[in-house]
Amino acid sequence: MNLVDRVKNIIMTPKTEWPVIAAEDANPTAILTGYVVPLAAVPAVATIIGTGLIGGPFGASLSFGIGSGVVSFIVAVVGVYLTALVMDFLAPNFGSQKNFGRALQTVAYSYTPAWVGGVLGILPAIAWLGMLAGLYGLYLMYLGLPHTMKTPEDKTIIYMVVIIIVLVVIYAILAAIFTGILVALFGFGAMGSMMQ
Repeated sequence: MNLVDRVKNIIMTPKTEWPVIAAEDANPTAILTGYVVPLAAVPAVATIIGTGLIGGPFGASLSFGIGSGVVSFIVAVVGVYLTALVMDFLAPNFGSQKNFGRALQTVAYSYTPAWVGGVLGILPAIAWLGMLAGLYGLYLMYLGLPHTMKTPEDKTIIYMVVIIIVLVVIYAILAAIFTGILVALFGFGAMGSMMQ
């Protein structure tokens, strides 16, 4: 299935798309390169354009926009991979199938609305609305776990809650690390130029 059809189907008809996904080969490399990387690039490019060229209430800074976009991309790709690793590791505790490829499918396709909503990063004043789209991804994960990870219905919600907690911790750590790198590379001067 091509990228555009998968995005459309997972957002518009997830109840029928998850069984299709579960029947596909769960090749981690193909999922990362063919789905995660192109979609994670959407909010990254939007951030570069929004922060670097259009600017927010404090103006624009191209160097900071590029740095922010690169950080956004790296955090997204690494975050998906690490979350899938944890999901796979915890699977037996929730009566689920231990299979990294299936865990990666679940995480990657559940992130779709957040990445699509990330296009709103072009307009920094409303970029936060794109993050709200990510909440729909939680529903997608709920629908997907029984198909991809073979999670029993009575354990789906608790498994999801644990994954969400892990996801928040992973992203907080990654954001702190990469923001530190961003500040080290571009300094506070890039941030300061945005405030002038």
